Amino acid sequence: CSAIDACETNNGGCSAKAECRRTTPGNRACVCNTGYTGDGIVCIEINPCLDNHGGCDRNAECTQTGPNQAVCNCLKGYSGDGKRCTYISLCSQNNGGCSEFAICNDTELTERTCTCKKNYIGDGFQCRGNIFQELLRNSNTSRFYFHLQGLSIRDIEDPGPFTLFVPHTDVLKSDPRVRDWIAKGMMAQVLRYHMVGCASLLYSDLTTITNITSLHGDPIHISYSQNSLVLNNNAEIILSDAVGTNGVIHVINQILVP
Repeated sequence: CSAIDACETNNGGCSAKAECRRTTPGNRACVCNTGYTGDGIVCIEINPCLDNHGGCDRNAECTQTGPNQAVCNCLKGYSGDGKRCTYISLCSQNNGGCSEFAICNDTELTERTCTCKKNYIGDGFQCRGNIFQELLRNSNTSRFYFHLQGLSIRDIEDPGPFTLFVPHTDVLKSDPRVRDWIAKGMMAQVLRYHMVGCASLLYSDLTTITNITSLHGDPIHISYSQNSLVLNNNAEIILSDAVGTNGVIHVINQILVP
């Protein structure tokens, strides 16, 4: 006589995910494989994510990859190995993409707000100060700023409002009259002729008027035709409506002479 092997046929009736172990002749025990749980007849894959979130950080996602196997990945807005995840402040890098003149505040995991600082205006991504500051920040108008600075003309730092007609930097560099005006002490008069006080006039406003008085005291004639604004029948506005806290800047292609 020979002992009957209870595991010989059909894995002894055990689960396909179990090991059939002979015990005594004609008998066997079913033991679930590693990574499975059950009575051996029925074996269910263990999902470690269901127990203590698989050991992952509470700010991580637990993903089952196999029987009793899982990986932990930090959620968006967090960094780490998944077992430990640390919040990433959007504002901690490059001011969160906000303007250098704005305050960045984290609001939600992947959100932040940008608010312009005091004495600046804008949407938080672009913030502008007074027009004296804005002249320097723009290469098209920076030459005008340096002339004002050199002559200690700081009228446009006041609350205003002001409207500036600023000759393009290239024009101020190339016009030979500039050097003569400086030598003769006339440059301050020329610069003030490009400034208008008590009004912040946008391009659309300028299309409706014909004359305005400069800080120098002389009038500036405005004409509008063929979708162009021309000052004193000579200087055309080529860039417009750079708005600051105390006024607006327009760039022109010629120097206005009082």
